[in-house]
Amino acid sequence: MKTCKKLYFTAPEQVEVQEEKLPDLAPGQILVQTDLSAISPGTEMLVYRGEFPRDQPVDTCIPGLEGDFHYPLAYGYACAGHVIELGPGVDPGWLGRLVLSFQPHTTHFVTTPDSLHVIPEGLSAETAVFLPNMETAVNLVQDAAPILGERALVLGQGIVGLLTSALLVEFPLEALVTCDRYPLRRQASTVLGLTASLDPDAADYFEQARVLLKGGADLTLELSGSPSALDHAIQLTAFSGRIVIGSWYGEKVTTVDLGGRFHRSRIKLISSQVSSIAPDLSGRWDKTRRFEVAWAALERILPEKWITHRFSLGQAAEAYHLLDKKPQEVIQVIFTYP
Repeated sequence: MKTCKKLYFTAPEQVEVQEEKLPDLAPGQILVQTDLSAISPGTEMLVYRGEFPRDQPVDTCIPGLEGDFHYPLAYGYACAGHVIELGPGVDPGWLGRLVLSFQPHTTHFVTTPDSLHVIPEGLSAETAVFLPNMETAVNLVQDAAPILGERALVLGQGIVGLLTSALLVEFPLEALVTCDRYPLRRQASTVLGLTASLDPDAADYFEQARVLLKGGADLTLELSGSPSALDHAIQLTAFSGRIVIGSWYGEKVTTVDLGGRFHRSRIKLISSQVSSIAPDLSGRWDKTRRFEVAWAALERILPEKWITHRFSLGQAAEAYHLLDKKPQEVIQVIFTYP
């Protein structure tokens, strides 16, 4: 009998690794042994803290994440590993391939070839586990549609913020300013070669930002995960500018000041979510094309440099506690599997 060990969120601030029986492979199925999986800290911390909405499905676009948000919940969507067994009728060429799949954190998983992404030659598993968040970053930039010479602001330099900033650096912008309250993330951001990375808690933060952006941003991306950052975005976005909201706030709620500057500024608020293609692009773009762009971006950016911590799956409680209590020390956490 084959088994796997899978991570479950069982209650707020509680995780358990449970052993489960793996099903026998049916025709067309594949067994993958996981080498690495990446924590997506923004989304997974909502699950860890119990801040997820109870009235929504987990993800209707990812086969490995069926069902609704409730405990116990297996969650995660960045597993890289090797194909170790094939069911009847599967092309023998799949055996031994290094693949990426949108799966919860688990030592093994059964799936079908159409749900796997073959990791391109020359890319490591450590690079590949950034694919889901890189796809998000590509989607954010496509929704933002930067224009030559614009002044851009990115709020939040967690892993999605860093990936998005790394893509925006490639555009001929007049200015690109980022902000994050943690020095470790600001340093990682500054190394990208942008204009500046600011501390939103600094007394002169707004003054610094306005000087660097010459009054205000044409384009602002809110990626901090904090609903209160929307007020910062509104205050720092210029007349008729665009604010792309990529954060998922879950059940976190805050008031947003829409009665002052926003009312007369004609600022556009744009919701961006990676599960779908923007309607303006859907006639020419599909997810396959977007993944091709994301893979190419991973080859250029090599984001594994932002891995700050590695834990075994058995140390999952320690990993999530670190992310929850000491986020200033962390950028990207991955699980390693023997």
